[in-house]
Amino acid sequence: MDYQKLIEEIHAEVEQMNLHGQVATYIPELAKMDLHKFGISLITTQGEEFKVGHTNDKFSIQSISKVFTLAMVFPKEKDNLWKRVGVEPSGNAFNSLAQLEYENGVPRNPLINAGALVVTDLLRSKEPDALGAILGFINRLAGTNQIIPNKDIAQSELNHSSRNKALAHFMKSFGNITSPVNELIETYCYQCAIEMTASELAQAFLLFANHGINSLTEQQLLTLSQTKRINAIMQTCGFYDEAGEFAFKVGLPGKSGVGGGIAAVLPNQFSVVVWSPGLNAKGNSLKGMKALELLTTKLGHSVF
Repeated sequence: MDYQKLIEEIHAEVEQMNLHGQVATYIPELAKMDLHKFGISLITTQGEEFKVGHTNDKFSIQSISKVFTLAMVFPKEKDNLWKRVGVEPSGNAFNSLAQLEYENGVPRNPLINAGALVVTDLLRSKEPDALGAILGFINRLAGTNQIIPNKDIAQSELNHSSRNKALAHFMKSFGNITSPVNELIETYCYQCAIEMTASELAQAFLLFANHGINSLTEQQLLTLSQTKRINAIMQTCGFYDEAGEFAFKVGLPGKSGVGGGIAAVLPNQFSVVVWSPGLNAKGNSLKGMKALELLTTKLGHSVF
């Protein structure tokens, strides 16, 4: 397969569609992003990289960070993790309070905000410097030491974090959060504000295409079962209330972020990251969704 030719063709087709979308204005720093930026990076499990467009621009990975913290906590907690967070799709907004009310403070899955807060809370209980541990983990996967949070974006999120604080306080009332809420929210906002290029993110996401092995160090970080389960959660829950649409049109495990990034994997084959800041009504990259739909359509296969 000539992946370079394929992604160049997809990039050109999507650009001709004149898709724009809207930036995430509820985080003021994200509202400043250029809607015209669009890049695709694909890295095979053999280490070959193919890219087109804006693949070296830094962007905040936002909710894609939830997959990395899940990958850090799952091997430590093992199946005890699922006593504090579920594995079912939410079908509701990513920051829904109503769902927690019905489910006694146990989030539906680890990729909605409430579930990610529980995962970060667990990480904080095990790591004196949780943010440092997250950055170390991601940098090792990406093969660099240059990945850090954007402090302006983190502060912007902190200034507009009332809903996340409400989620954390509500779960704390059920005993499902142990950290001081303000400290937890600060860690979480800095986690979401981590900036990466599409190429760096694709390299880091190879972990989930490569049986839980860091392809750069050959270290087994996740068991085969843990990798399978994380991929399953991404498949069913990685796009909030558009997860079914993504599975239907694309058919890859993946995770989106309101910074405009989408990271996905075809197990045993490749990881792929598409970045374009313009979002659709569900908060997912408009160009990114279309590009990944074209990718699996033109390849003729997905995980199904």
